[in-house]
Amino acid sequence: MSLNKNLIEKLIDITSQAAISCYPHLGKGNKIVADKAATDVMRYNLNKLNIDGEVVIGEGELDEAPMLYIGEKLGNTKGQKIDIAVDPVEGTNFVAKNLPGAISVLAISEKGNLFKAPETYMNKIAFGQNVPKNVIDLDNTIEKNIKNLSDYKNKKIKDITVCLLDRDRHFELINSIKKIGAKVKLITDGDVAGALLVSDKKYNVDIFAGIGGGPEGVIVASALDAMNCNFQGRFIFETDKDKARAKQMGIKDLNKKYEINEIVKGDSIFCATGITSGDLINGLKKDGSNFHTETLITHKSENLVSIIHKKYLSK
Repeated sequence: MSLNKNLIEKLIDITSQAAISCYPHLGKGNKIVADKAATDVMRYNLNKLNIDGEVVIGEGELDEAPMLYIGEKLGNTKGQKIDIAVDPVEGTNFVAKNLPGAISVLAISEKGNLFKAPETYMNKIAFGQNVPKNVIDLDNTIEKNIKNLSDYKNKKIKDITVCLLDRDRHFELINSIKKIGAKVKLITDGDVAGALLVSDKKYNVDIFAGIGGGPEGVIVASALDAMNCNFQGRFIFETDKDKARAKQMGIKDLNKKYEINEIVKGDSIFCATGITSGDLINGLKKDGSNFHTETLITHKSENLVSIIHKKYLSK
């Protein structure tokens, strides 16, 4: 059973309206207010859909509302049962500082087909289309992955680019990439958008690697799956609380490496609207009384990967 493709236009409108709600907060230095504005708009519009939805990837638990929380029911319950993954503002710091790369993100699948990821870190790796799984593996060293990809693509190591978050925890990883002679592309935030750069050669990113958010890993996997790209992830459970929460969510093997088809199963739709322009998509443009938006949409069963431009009346 596939997702109703008629949902696509509605999801584009939802992420677009969430993005537009951030516009008054661009550069104002308050990421919490911007995130709440987008969350409120997203919740309101999702509740109008003919779906029986549940948030499986959200922003915390029930006691952390008003954020869209894990387990929250959305929709009017009259339609298809679906799982929902949300990140109303990926790159809240980008919005607060009016920097490039903020997006509003939403992904859905049929019920039970999106991995219920706990709020913890994930060691992840993503790579592009038509690269066999045995070429790159999360368990390989980054040097081996770069060499393997260089050989497979018949591309010089110096022309291989690895994208990762600019974090102290990646100090050794960054040094290893530079030592072998490959290029490093550092991003300050936004590892959903960062991982999606492997999807098209125009972005000149061959591998996305390193430790980032577990929920973001699940969200981006839905898009990469539809794009015939690949992704692997392993959750990092450091505290007793993390481990207890994982077991509560049914995760038995805390050291398991997850393949993309274990993270997102069956059909999925992914939708990301630009708030501020970045490498992946352009941000909001205000023209008099209108907002112009740009949205990346994927729908696996329809083999759809597209950039959609829409115009909305400013309120």
